[in-house]
Amino acid sequence: MKAIEIHETGGPAVLRLVERACPELTEPDQILVKLSAAGVNPVDTKVRRNGPMVPNGLPAVLGCDGAGVVEAAGEAVTRFKPGDEVWLCYGGIGGPVGNYAEYILIDNQLAQPKPREIDMIEAAAAPLVLLTAWEALHDRARLSEGQRVLIHAGAGGVGHVAIQLARAAGARVCTTVSSPEKADFAHALGAEFCINYREEDLVEAVMDWTEGQGVDIALDTVGPEVFRRTIPAVAHYGDLVTILDPGPALELKEARVRNLRISLELMLTPMLRDLPRARVQQGEILRRCAKLIDRGELRIHVSRTFPLEQAAEAHRLLEQGHTQGKLALTMG
Repeated sequence: MKAIEIHETGGPAVLRLVERACPELTEPDQILVKLSAAGVNPVDTKVRRNGPMVPNGLPAVLGCDGAGVVEAAGEAVTRFKPGDEVWLCYGGIGGPVGNYAEYILIDNQLAQPKPREIDMIEAAAAPLVLLTAWEALHDRARLSEGQRVLIHAGAGGVGHVAIQLARAAGARVCTTVSSPEKADFAHALGAEFCINYREEDLVEAVMDWTEGQGVDIALDTVGPEVFRRTIPAVAHYGDLVTILDPGPALELKEARVRNLRISLELMLTPMLRDLPRARVQQGEILRRCAKLIDRGELRIHVSRTFPLEQAAEAHRLLEQGHTQGKLALTMG
């Protein structure tokens, strides 16, 4: 089978197209999935640049999420049969298991039935960002109906699904964008108010929108500087969640005075720490998201696709920033 491997860290040029033996069933609970597409995420570029997130992880196949068709199933598998369509979020953090490949062999519990109302490419691009946004909003921030929510980078991968998940829960949403076109995109997803961070002061805009109260929940998807600037935009006793490392030089005096609840979100934790219960919970999240998708309440925007052999080009585009929605690789 064809796969994209890294044997060393570096720029996009270290991504190699290789031929590998197709994996075969070795355990009764496994399924072999013929992948149709794989999502491309910022974590992929970080692993490529900085190295695997697990010991002795090179060579590595990147790609944390994908979608495809079950090719074979172990004798103990009752959830799936050959021909079933699945989506999944597993692998891609180091070692031989990843979704930048034509096939992936996994425990059947790590896959979920693909939503009926989207195609393979959209399904492949969805799991990681859906899990990230859901856990940040529902599990970390305890989102509830009627709250006001600020989502940074609302036209991005995590941001564009976070807007929709917040709206589905009955929240009111404002978001940051970098252009009028992205504002139009975010409004179409359900954002009530868009802040062009290049032209407007974040805190002033949020305070105008919330009648001086601040937002109940803020989701940082950008990094330390945005995290810092968001603190005074959050209401007293509110929630501030970041999906990135907020950095060592963090001044939290204002956050403390506001009695903010600060949370960190990393949806890769069940993989990194081998936490079966957390994996089960993530499976339930994907099932709930699939219902929203099939009811037309949640959509996945894939702005561009690349064939597997052009993974390096996908990485270059992603690292330029300002990608709208998601990128995906297709297996042909």
